[in-house]
Amino acid sequence: MNIDYSQFLNMMPEATLVAILIITFIADFCTSRNPGEESRKWFNPLVCVLMAGHLVMNIFPTEAATAFGGMYYTNGSIGVIKTILALGALIVLIQSREWMSREDTHFKEGEFYMLVISTLLGMNMMVSAGNFLIFYLGLEMASIPMACLVAFDKYRHNSAEAGAKFILTAAFSSGVMLYGISFIYGAVGTMYFDDVATKLTVTPLTVAGMVFFFSGLGFKLSLVPFHFWTADTYQGAPTTVTGYLSVVSKGAAAFALCSILMKVFAPMVEYWQILLMIVVVLSITIANLFAIRQTDLKRFMAFSSISQAGYIVLAIVGNNDMSSISLSYYVLIYVVANMAVFTVISSIEEHNNGVVDMNSYNGLYTTNPRLAFLLTLALFSLGGIPPFAGMFSKFFVFMAAVKGMSIDTPMGAWAYAIVFIALVNTVISLYYYLLIVKAMFIKHNDNPLPTFQSAASTKFALALCIVGIVAFGVCSGVYSWIAG
Repeated sequence: MNIDYSQFLNMMPEATLVAILIITFIADFCTSRNPGEESRKWFNPLVCVLMAGHLVMNIFPTEAATAFGGMYYTNGSIGVIKTILALGALIVLIQSREWMSREDTHFKEGEFYMLVISTLLGMNMMVSAGNFLIFYLGLEMASIPMACLVAFDKYRHNSAEAGAKFILTAAFSSGVMLYGISFIYGAVGTMYFDDVATKLTVTPLTVAGMVFFFSGLGFKLSLVPFHFWTADTYQGAPTTVTGYLSVVSKGAAAFALCSILMKVFAPMVEYWQILLMIVVVLSITIANLFAIRQTDLKRFMAFSSISQAGYIVLAIVGNNDMSSISLSYYVLIYVVANMAVFTVISSIEEHNNGVVDMNSYNGLYTTNPRLAFLLTLALFSLGGIPPFAGMFSKFFVFMAAVKGMSIDTPMGAWAYAIVFIALVNTVISLYYYLLIVKAMFIKHNDNPLPTFQSAASTKFALALCIVGIVAFGVCSGVYSWIAG
């Protein structure tokens, strides 16, 4: 039997990640006898340089190609989303150095890097899947190491509890998804995406399969009503992991959902459009209302991420050529803006005895004006205030949701109504983001946080995020690159 090994050349992002994983493992194994902070100052820069090399190697658009008989598929848009996910992972790795230098974490540094790279590898396989089997394997490759990351600080705070909740929820959602996939396979007799799309017809069995499949991915995206695990997991996980979970994992799941709904379930578009509209309205509205009531900043950002997931999924409602482009652009902006917020939270947490209560941010501007200013820029972008990139990402998502739809038709009228509700919720989200700004700049604090210097790695991660927040909104070349 002749095997064509040249097909591995179509999997360069995955191949480079495997190479980075092996190098990281060998470096950690060979220096594990003395893993102290002073002896391995080179470890984090090494991993970051390798990840930056991976990012540069795969940043250019790729031509459509397949491997393993069509089970693996890639094209320009898939290459773009992989680059965006790699950028998010790189920022996480850079930002993690200050946390990894702690006495209770530095000996686990290698494990952290390998788990992050492993989850990214699984996400890459997930978005490149051309078969439900490969998609599910990629999903599990991303979910299981992510559970280990959530429980990484098992002796601090509620990390172990958060890991248990995450793995139980992930197992339940995977079971629901497999149940839906079995319905689809029973109806069409194949798991290849292209074949399913040509054979799929609207029957009670296929509709149930589609709903179960969507429900499984809804847990990964933490869409309402599949969101109950999110706040507890985000609060208990290490802040660096929370940032990674909220942006990179969510971006991969959103793109996979967009690709599968538009390609595989195209014959059932009217059914999943209605389903998406209901979920979008619930996610944005309920998450915004609950975010207003939060006093813990990580729980606050958890409900913010649920709302942001609703905006991401809104792009899919339009079911047009702009959907995947606007979704990818939104995820890119969300990566830099949300990671900027979590980088600031992580830095303050390290100098505030692990406290992330919103009241501790009162008067932050008086002692740490730079951090307060950068956090304000990131929150303004998340809220969609011009001229920051978040405003443009929301605009493109709204355009994608109603493009090609006539308001005179029932579906078009509903689409315009959903966009209007999303616009109203943008105002609500701006209100609760401004609560943090108010705490930092207006509220008085008799015992404010002391002035401190963030680590150089933290400053560099923040610089990358802020440049993205400002530049990605005004540089049209970014959108053109995504559009291919």
